[in-house]
Amino acid sequence: MDLTKDPIPGLVRKIAVPASIGFFFNTMYNVVDTFFAGFISTDALAALSISFPVFFIIIAMGSGISQGGTALIANALGEKDQAKAHHTCVQCLSFGVLFAIVLTVGGLLSAPYLFQILGASGEYLEVALDYINLILCGTVLTVVQSIANACLNAQGDTKTYRNVLIVSFFLNCALDPWFMYGGLGVPAMGIKGIALATIVIQLLGMVYLLHRLSRTKLWEGPIFSMLAPSPIYREIAKQGFPASFNMVSVAVGIFIITLFISKFSTESVAAYGIATRIEQILLLPTIGLNIAVLSMTGQNNGAKKPERIRETLETTMKYGLVMMAAGGLLLYFLAETMMQVFSEYPIVIRHGIDYLEIASITLCSYVILFQTVNLLQGLKKPLYAMIIGIYRQVLAPCIVFYLLAFKLDMRESGVWWGIFLVTWSAAIISYFYGKNMLRRQLSSPTEFTES
Repeated sequence: MDLTKDPIPGLVRKIAVPASIGFFFNTMYNVVDTFFAGFISTDALAALSISFPVFFIIIAMGSGISQGGTALIANALGEKDQAKAHHTCVQCLSFGVLFAIVLTVGGLLSAPYLFQILGASGEYLEVALDYINLILCGTVLTVVQSIANACLNAQGDTKTYRNVLIVSFFLNCALDPWFMYGGLGVPAMGIKGIALATIVIQLLGMVYLLHRLSRTKLWEGPIFSMLAPSPIYREIAKQGFPASFNMVSVAVGIFIITLFISKFSTESVAAYGIATRIEQILLLPTIGLNIAVLSMTGQNNGAKKPERIRETLETTMKYGLVMMAAGGLLLYFLAETMMQVFSEYPIVIRHGIDYLEIASITLCSYVILFQTVNLLQGLKKPLYAMIIGIYRQVLAPCIVFYLLAFKLDMRESGVWWGIFLVTWSAAIISYFYGKNMLRRQLSSPTEFTES
């Protein structure tokens, strides 16, 4: 496919649909972990919930570097500069490995303190550390897999990662219970088994993605001689770190939400962990659309075709809003049924229903917010993502959650309504900012090559 020439609606579908299917199975992968953890104990469920912010930081940093790499590679491909695209691809991989090592060390050192801040102690803390310490040992695998996928995304290939995520889901269904309960020479490992299954699956996925990448034009040229740090590291950092910090702000935001609700009960923490995974399932189509916006904007920015960028955004926004409006109705009316699949505890179910009913009218805001951020990333203007991330995940939540949950004594519901208010305000701000930036770009095509 040619992202700078082919009809846009068809390209959006070709990129977004495989990506969305893949991320559906990725979310279901997490659901499987939650499902099996429920057989261990409520502490195990809560441990997965409080571990998620730490694990998400790893995913966030890798994804941010990947988004920056996708933008740089896509722009180079749009400029028809194959050598530059190849060099950037190799540099992204070596940059990611070095950065993953730093993340691993930092995570292992900080996890115990973060969990204690969130109220974990005794057996609860021990279970959480059993899980996250193994996960952190696989950081390099997670980051390299993400970057290899980004290199494929820049070329419009989302099918390869879709296949990896589908296979990963089915492997997880088999490995989770096997490693948890033991058998066939494997000892029973409990929650450690869930973590070990993830590491094994990440390793297999990384190897396959690198194999597929090696068969593309991005791999044509010297490899080992280009792995050493070069000035391209600066460009990767310039494009990737704002996106990484935006993603990390999501992890910080989850940490802040968990911190607030942990003041009330372990059951509310468990409910939040379950409910957010359900919400993620409904948001999956927007992930595919976000990837389409990023890769298509990047290549058409490099090719200096601004009108195609505007048409891309209009197409993806329309698709996303329609799907999330339908998803909101589904989420609202099936909230109780969905929660009952993952928990038999009435208090956990009740808190989860409260969250999901409010989340049902928040879904459309994510479409506006995420597509705007990916548009700007594709235009090589990533700083806004970091700014809006700090507002949405850190500054506004601390104020709004405190006022609603404690000052107005709304408790957990105050946090749920706070998420609604903060997310919609960020979406509205992003919409008008993005619209203004796109208008300026369209009126001044020469700006399309600015960094």
